[in-house]
Amino acid sequence: MKVFHSESEIDADFGPSAVTIGKFDGVHSGHRAVIDRLVREAKAEGLVSVVVTFDRNPLEVVAPERCPEALASLDQKLDLLAETGVDATLVVRFDEAFARVPAERFVTEYLVKALHARRIFVGSDFRFGSGNAGDVAQLRALGEQNGFTVELIDDVMGTAGERVSSTRIRALLAEGDVAQAERLLGRAPMVRGLVVHGAKRGRELGFPTANLSPQSEGLIPADGIYAGWLVDNGVRYPAAISVGNNPTFEGVPQKQVEAHVIGETIDLYDHEVEVVFTARIRGMTAFQGVPALIEQIADDVKVARELLGA
Repeated sequence: MKVFHSESEIDADFGPSAVTIGKFDGVHSGHRAVIDRLVREAKAEGLVSVVVTFDRNPLEVVAPERCPEALASLDQKLDLLAETGVDATLVVRFDEAFARVPAERFVTEYLVKALHARRIFVGSDFRFGSGNAGDVAQLRALGEQNGFTVELIDDVMGTAGERVSSTRIRALLAEGDVAQAERLLGRAPMVRGLVVHGAKRGRELGFPTANLSPQSEGLIPADGIYAGWLVDNGVRYPAAISVGNNPTFEGVPQKQVEAHVIGETIDLYDHEVEVVFTARIRGMTAFQGVPALIEQIADDVKVARELLGA
């Protein structure tokens, strides 16, 4: 997949193309359904398939007080988009200047002149341009003037009959329901980060952990104990994962992610790893003393091993 970080990076002879536009936060199953159709129909018509997305949530600029936490970082999003088979992604820098770009100028400069769009796939609630002034009707009118058609994409529904959305997935992760979040995402929730030195309490308790840097990428689920996987350089290890501030001890930073690799002792310091959440075992609890904590951790690891078939 080619990645363009500005329309100026696109060759003059690029295209013609089929395009879809959106935040694509988390690249969930709804997004993938749209992109699958884009890729399929672009190939059938000899067009280049293109995703147009943004380097941040537009709300960070236009209404930061309403901006939710991202499901994935930009780098994670690009990795996930690359897995879809799309030919190219244009990442638009969404700053204050771009927020003022009128709807018609966005279409002519980005979709027509840069991408030579012939087909555009959007949802029925698609808005674009300064102040979200542009809608599907205006996009279609501009398409008639500039030689492209507009295709409406229906919402994708989950198995429970609900609309697949980043908002719903965030709510599930806030509840710790990683299993349901996985069904809507189309993949298990995960965070990525550098393994750093911690207080080494896990090692002292007999259960060493890989502690992720606070600057990890991806939305961390609710505090609790989870079964999942630690992925290091493509190798996947079963893990029992702790999320939270470890209330049995004082002075532990909030929202710490620690993964205990089950059955192996490996040096992961300074490795960039992924921690993948597949099932929630329990919530976070303060224990009366270290022996009770050790007993509970041993049980958590046993449950995680069974859940993972490890």
